Amino acid sequence: MNDQSNQYQQLIAKCWADEAFKQRLLADPAGTLKAEGMAVPAGVRVQVVENTAQVFTQVIAARPTDVSDVDLSGAGGGYQDGKSHNPLLS
Repeated sequence: MNDQSNQYQQLIAKCWADEAFKQRLLADPAGTLKAEGMAVPAGVRVQVVENTAQVFTQVIAARPTDVSDVDLSGAGGGYQDGKSHNPLLS
């Protein structure tokens, strides 16, 4: 596991264990991450949201610049053979 993944997992665990920390992270993501030793590059805006039983957040990743439209056409998790391969649609 790389350091960034480990930091992310520790951050989530801290949110689960410490409500005040979670509220700080939601209110001031960049400042809270910086205080935790996680660098936020200049000009980057960090947005933190929390999934709940009533709210599911879907993040659409930025489109890679080195992938063609042809390569992307087969990358989706849509329907194949009449069956969804997306667990949320199954």
